[in-house]
Amino acid sequence: MKNLFEHINKYVAVTEKEFEEISSYFTQRHVAKKETLYNAGDKGLHHYHVLEGCIHMYFIDAKGAENTLQFALKDWWLTDYLAFQKKQVSEFYIEAVEPSMILEISAKDQEGLFKAHPVMESYFRNIYQIAYGASLIKIKYIYKYSKEEMYYRFRDAYPHFVNNAPQYMVATFLGLSPEYVSKLRKKSVS
Repeated sequence: MKNLFEHINKYVAVTEKEFEEISSYFTQRHVAKKETLYNAGDKGLHHYHVLEGCIHMYFIDAKGAENTLQFALKDWWLTDYLAFQKKQVSEFYIEAVEPSMILEISAKDQEGLFKAHPVMESYFRNIYQIAYGASLIKIKYIYKYSKEEMYYRFRDAYPHFVNNAPQYMVATFLGLSPEYVSKLRKKSVS
């Protein structure tokens, strides 16, 4: 939980005493690699914060293939923000990429948190703005760069992740085929 305390204080000021109360709204969980946190169509969508590890959100296309939309690494948040805000079921799955330690909060508990600690609305507003900005950057990359440039930019920005995440997840996140990513990896080693 120390990670979350430090993360919150990057955006808003909370004391350790306030944080004790704030932390009571979250549930901490260890999740195994490939453990599903949320299945598309289920009730009970949560907002997830990664303390350690990595999780991803994806959908399954008509051919049965997973297509990753977002990743969350340490200190990142992940949910289907629209479904979470509207308290609806999501069309997406959320799953651990590797063994991870996460915090989760339900929409109801998050509303209670905001009422009890209004400063947390400011914190989450910052988180939502960053998430929205990251989505815009991804869209810009799709339109502005070639597939090869997009891969190399992502690889340079997140080398540990690209080297440790399953290749097919990186590929689908970037809208590329796993075979093409394999070819680019081999090319960059040469």
